[in-house]
Amino acid sequence: MAKLIIEGGRALKGQITVRGAKNAALPILAGTMLIPEPVRITNCPRLTDVENMVGLLKTLGCRTKWDGDALLIDASSARTAELPEGLAGSIRSSVFLLGPLLGRFGAAEAPYPGGCDIGNRPVDLHLKGLRAMGVRVDETSGRIRCLGRPKGTEIALEYPSVGATENLLMAACGAEGDTILVNPAREPEIDDLMAFLNGAGFELKREGSSRIRIRGGRRGRATAHSLLPDRIEAGTYLVAAAITGGHLVLRGGRKEHLSALLTALKEAGCRIRAEGTDLDIEGPERPRELRRLVTLPYPGFPTDMQSQVFALCTVARGTSVLEENVFEDRFRHGAELRRMGADCDLRGRAAVIRGVRSLHGAQVTARDLRGGAALALAGLRAEGITVVEEAERIDRGYMDFAATLRSVGAAIRREDE
Repeated sequence: MAKLIIEGGRALKGQITVRGAKNAALPILAGTMLIPEPVRITNCPRLTDVENMVGLLKTLGCRTKWDGDALLIDASSARTAELPEGLAGSIRSSVFLLGPLLGRFGAAEAPYPGGCDIGNRPVDLHLKGLRAMGVRVDETSGRIRCLGRPKGTEIALEYPSVGATENLLMAACGAEGDTILVNPAREPEIDDLMAFLNGAGFELKREGSSRIRIRGGRRGRATAHSLLPDRIEAGTYLVAAAITGGHLVLRGGRKEHLSALLTALKEAGCRIRAEGTDLDIEGPERPRELRRLVTLPYPGFPTDMQSQVFALCTVARGTSVLEENVFEDRFRHGAELRRMGADCDLRGRAAVIRGVRSLHGAQVTARDLRGGAALALAGLRAEGITVVEEAERIDRGYMDFAATLRSVGAAIRREDE
């Protein structure tokens, strides 16, 4: 168990370099199973979820090695398509291995995936798509068993699910014939996965915004790939500047991936300048309210930034309304923020937040990854000392979170028990 101890009231100032994207790393690491030759992934963050995925690859027979921020993976020795209980059951990303394993071995078996408790996140779309590709899927005793080489077909997704899009396009790489995904997710991490797979000899191409075509029957080859910057990490530190009235420069912020968040931060009174691949943000003394913010699939406002912006709204002038349309149980941080003096009402998928002039330090608990980050941001603004318990949840998505904030002036330290 870990906790963060934060003394609030300091405006952040300085520069932060954005690390590689967790949400790109996980499916790409799973995709290495399609390639029976060495692969090098650079700008790879050493996060809990990444280390767990590396552990899963090792159980499948892969050889892995870290070299600074580069991860070397050799899947040529992989011999099994069965994921064990334990690691596979504890992280959501284990489901990404179903498609690559089917493409490689024509079989896959895994426990139902875990991850943060932020509401119902079924894998129905993953399995429905695999069945459409001719795969036999059996769900019994808490495990998913898949058998049969995927066959190319046209699959129309009922919802542009990121995970289902990634899983199905990887299965399609090893399929017999071509596959067309209709209504796929449009997140930048999807395109990073496609770039990785194209670099490894597969052939994937977007046809407008509503279709992806994957040519099957190709063999993966050795490749190197650098992960795109993490837009959620960048967004979290942008909000850190906004909530403290600070001034930060985000190196590698990629404004084109953050347009919905940048619009919200400007509405809140932040001054933001884009300089090449960097973002320069100055937060106001006190932010303005956000009249209505709705989470939606990309390019809409990202659900992974809702918690952090919620924290910002707790100290804004006026009343803000946030609507969560992706996960139904993603306001658990609201009750914790009330311990710090926040005035908010939670009404199903909506939160009404009446901003207060100041929060006060309190002992709070990180219930999930992004909610934990939001509590830390609130602690940066609060008067007095804030203690965020179960801070190890934050390690799933942020590398050296406390040290990074400390480097730009935050009074924050981590204690591990």
